[in-house]
Amino acid sequence: MTDINSVIKLANGTGINRLGLGTWRLTGAEVATAVLAAAEAGYRRFDTASAYENESELGEALAATGLARGEYFVTSKNWNSEQGAGATAEACRRSLERLRLDYLDLYLLHWPVRTRSLECWGDMEKLLEDGLVKAVGVSNFRENHLAELLKIAKVRPMVNQIELHPYLTQERISAFCAAQGLVVEAYSPLGRGQFKKNQFFQKLARKHGRTPAQIVLRWHFQSGRAFIPKASSPEHVRENAAIFDFVLTPEDMEGIGRQNQNRSVLKPPFEFDAEGWIVEGGGK
Repeated sequence: MTDINSVIKLANGTGINRLGLGTWRLTGAEVATAVLAAAEAGYRRFDTASAYENESELGEALAATGLARGEYFVTSKNWNSEQGAGATAEACRRSLERLRLDYLDLYLLHWPVRTRSLECWGDMEKLLEDGLVKAVGVSNFRENHLAELLKIAKVRPMVNQIELHPYLTQERISAFCAAQGLVVEAYSPLGRGQFKKNQFFQKLARKHGRTPAQIVLRWHFQSGRAFIPKASSPEHVRENAAIFDFVLTPEDMEGIGRQNQNRSVLKPPFEFDAEGWIVEGGGK
């Protein structure tokens, strides 16, 4: 059944903790509350982004945990307007300053922006070479975006962080990533709470003596991916971590897979072109 310290090895050997704390929409004192509770519960991976505007609070909270730098894993992402040759390296340095860190364990392009995402990949590779990041990757990239990036990349992206949950199982892009050696990391792994009232998940929760959220997170774990549920209260932080002492049966796993509706819970505040790239200027 393994435990909260279970990791996946990225292409360059960096180990990424399977379970992490997502911090999107956590602000102010919420960040410290969640991070300190997570550290106490055994979490060692924390996810943020420049667009979340909470990197400074996360840096303060991580310092307050008393953990040594090598004991925890931090991911950040650059926003669309921060992509481009030269701009991406500067954006990373600003994130490091806000986080009070000497390096990031993982740095991601937050969204695929036509031309910019390709132009800035050299910056990502240089950040890796200079030791300012330990691993590089992308977020919200589709197969065609990855294919274009792989044509020009000297260092291949190691992670694709995407929305993934039982209503959006993302099987095609997951298979593509696996074939290309990318680890899939699920954000919004709980579908923003949509499974609490779902009778199927309530039934499984009763069967295993768990909550619907724990059933969904256990499904992610047994599916072999990394995942970053957001939680603001210590209670939910601990609930999300209590998934390592039970096992879903093959029938349970198959049943959860059948809940797929190819339905996203995300509503990005910008426009996409016909190929799914963000229209430049529309993703500021």
